[in-house]
Amino acid sequence: MARETRVDADVEVLWDDFHARVNMPSEQLRQWLLTRGSGEEAFGPNPDLDLPEPGRHILAVLRKRKVDLTGEDIRVMQDAVARIDALTSDRPAGGNADDGWRHALLDLGHDPLAER
Repeated sequence: MARETRVDADVEVLWDDFHARVNMPSEQLRQWLLTRGSGEEAFGPNPDLDLPEPGRHILAVLRKRKVDLTGEDIRVMQDAVARIDALTSDRPAGGNADDGWRHALLDLGHDPLAER
């Protein structure tokens, strides 16, 4: 028998906002974060644990169902939406050619070059 769980209306809206802004599939985000996290120290025994923040938390939320969200997941989603909104509203003169700006968005799971 399926478990029936109601999700708060505010969480429903946040879920939609989060998924509208985090436009990278989970595996694409994971690969990007692995690339960003690699360096001289390389990876520990579990590479997913060595992923840069906040991307690792965003990736964890992407892998969840809405009914399985925790309070921490909701805070991660709120932070991601706010940070993506702030970055996209403050687009640099170079736009997508500005690697620092684009990489900051990619770290949050938002690819400004991706078409929706």
